[in-house]
Amino acid sequence: MKVLVATTNRGKLEEIREILTYPGKDVLGLDDVHSVPEPDETGTTFGENALIKARYYYTLTGLVTIADDSGLEVEELEGGPGIKSARYAGLGATDQDRIDKLLAELNRVDENCRGARFVCAAAIIWEHGQRLFVEEVSGKILNWPRGSSGFGYDPLFYYPQLNKTFAELSKAQKSEVSHRGKAFRRLACWLQEGFLDWKLTC
Repeated sequence: MKVLVATTNRGKLEEIREILTYPGKDVLGLDDVHSVPEPDETGTTFGENALIKARYYYTLTGLVTIADDSGLEVEELEGGPGIKSARYAGLGATDQDRIDKLLAELNRVDENCRGARFVCAAAIIWEHGQRLFVEEVSGKILNWPRGSSGFGYDPLFYYPQLNKTFAELSKAQKSEVSHRGKAFRRLACWLQEGFLDWKLTC
């Protein structure tokens, strides 16, 4: 059985595959299927955008489709960049461009006022229905990047419980505590309960 994860982000796909892949199930990314245009993400929440993407790619491919929408919400920026996290520094921007812009925006903000959270909404669409799982994790934004693992805003996101940024965590540590890891483990546990004969570890 083939399941499509609607992303071209290889780092994100690798994280998701670690949770969802097991023998007999092929977990594909968008790069593994025919090239199609991206949908317009017109939702106002992470959950709405995740469902829009999942529904769009399911309609095009006929495959059980999983999509997520995730991003960073910074208190001092009134929840920004939020659902615009990937486009925060403009189309075609790199992770470093987005990090640089965030640091510039928070340049004069005191270290104690840099509260933030990562949010992930994971949606699954199949022939007879849909489900949505939303999780978040709280931390703060540092004054400079730390660590070389992960992707996106990970080098700036400090997780106080482990005294590390997400970019300083091992893959196993990040999967255990991250917004995406928690959302996709919930989805995996739901699949284990009998959906389409999946047998996954919660």
